[in-house]
Amino acid sequence: MVRVRGSNRGQVSVAGVVCFRYGERSRLFYRLHVYRGRKGEVKSFTWQDYRDLIVVAHNQLKAPVVWVWDNLNVHLVDELALFFVENEEWLTVFQLPSYAPELNPQEGVWLLVKRGLADFAAANLDHLARVMKRKLKKIQYRSDLIDGCLTETGLIMGAG
Repeated sequence: MVRVRGSNRGQVSVAGVVCFRYGERSRLFYRLHVYRGRKGEVKSFTWQDYRDLIVVAHNQLKAPVVWVWDNLNVHLVDELALFFVENEEWLTVFQLPSYAPELNPQEGVWLLVKRGLADFAAANLDHLARVMKRKLKKIQYRSDLIDGCLTETGLIMGAG
């Protein structure tokens, strides 16, 4: 939780994915969603936003994708399950066990971002979003940090 001066309405959410491929540098893709607390405004990411993130990762990587994620309720909706089936020629999906953040390298990225925001007070939501983008961009260009997030899970990358 990062405090924003003034109104307590609204939040900035981040969806992200770390990508690993043997022999190549690790990658981070992310999207931010700013919710300002307005009537009728979508509060958080929708299943379509997650679908779009998967498609962006696939297009950027120019390769088949093995997608591993947690059991967030929106990850389990029928529309995403149908999307997975419709794209099984390039997309394989695995669900992490419930309550297993220690197996998710993306959690390490969130820890790095949170650490970078310690003792930070944003002037407003836009300021917070700009600072979060800057922190995430710095991580994007440091594949060694992303690799460290995989190492912390105890999982290993191998050829083949």
